[in-house]
Amino acid sequence: MIYFDNAATGGFKPDEVVSATCAALQFCANPGRSGHKLSLACLERVYAVRQTLCGFFGGYSYDRVIFTKNCTEALNIAILGTLHAGDEAVTTVAEHNSVLRPLEELKGRGVRVRYAPLTKGGEIDLNALAALVTPKTKAVILTLASNVTGAAPDIEKVRGLIGEKPLLICDGAQACGHIKIDMKANGIDALAVAGHKGMLGIQGSGALVFSERFNPSPVLFGGTGSESYNLKMPDFYPDALESGTLSYPAIISLGEGAMYLMENFDKDASKTQEMTAFLCENLMKISAVKLYSKPNPFGLVTFSIDNMQSELAAFTLSEEFSICVRGGLHCAPKMHEALGSEGLIRASVSPFNSFDECEAFIKAVQSLATR
Repeated sequence: MIYFDNAATGGFKPDEVVSATCAALQFCANPGRSGHKLSLACLERVYAVRQTLCGFFGGYSYDRVIFTKNCTEALNIAILGTLHAGDEAVTTVAEHNSVLRPLEELKGRGVRVRYAPLTKGGEIDLNALAALVTPKTKAVILTLASNVTGAAPDIEKVRGLIGEKPLLICDGAQACGHIKIDMKANGIDALAVAGHKGMLGIQGSGALVFSERFNPSPVLFGGTGSESYNLKMPDFYPDALESGTLSYPAIISLGEGAMYLMENFDKDASKTQEMTAFLCENLMKISAVKLYSKPNPFGLVTFSIDNMQSELAAFTLSEEFSICVRGGLHCAPKMHEALGSEGLIRASVSPFNSFDECEAFIKAVQSLATR
């Protein structure tokens, strides 16, 4: 089977990640919830991962690295914990439902939301985005890479255009692990991380990394192992945002994935970029195919086939050719509306794929296109 659905979940994990995760499963206690040696040892490992991620993303402080079960939870904490009645937010039509749905909920609570459009070339219109920002804008929320096309804004330019006042919240689901991100250098106040995609962790891993001026309120309430006498959540991070038992194996996998990337980043990034360019170049040669992606570092290649529904194409590729891709709207309805699409086929590669698989995929698409 050829797995080209890495943008949904990374299909392959380095041996180092698998070994570390299995070890965490075999010898695991509740981090910091008890006073015995094993609990404290697990807590130390968790804090070591906080430090690793803080360094990996150019973060601000290890205690402002919050572990979540996925990028969606991280975005919900960042958005719902920050915006309140009377606030204004600016976002884009390129966003995933992990951004759109929390904002839609907040619109019913008195938050004003504005959406920046795409350019004719399918990129986020940064000038239009900046024009939507007013003195009342509390936060600008945007993806670092579209999960539909791989279009990516120049985040340093975004910060320059919107000024210093608005909080800058970034959805890093498709970007983290594929490009180097320096939060301090680019003025990012909050970065939502998916652990199970480019970061090479397992499902159930994610994080929110944020700055000193970004202070989200809790959206989940429960035990933290600290201040148990207090019926309110602790007022310090990370405890204020981490209710309940942490997923120790998932956190270990995320930390191990980050360390693997530190050693292999340039090599893996180059291969992903080359395979993505190869797919784009060869798909453009098929007359019945319309390509919506440009070569990008995220491994994303999105296209349509004339007179074939995207879901049917994805199903046929799976059933007849044993190739895994995704069809449909990819949980980004406004992006498809802006592109004039009712659904697209998305192939997404990782460094663990091969050029032989890419060639087999092109042949399969050519077969579908002739029908």
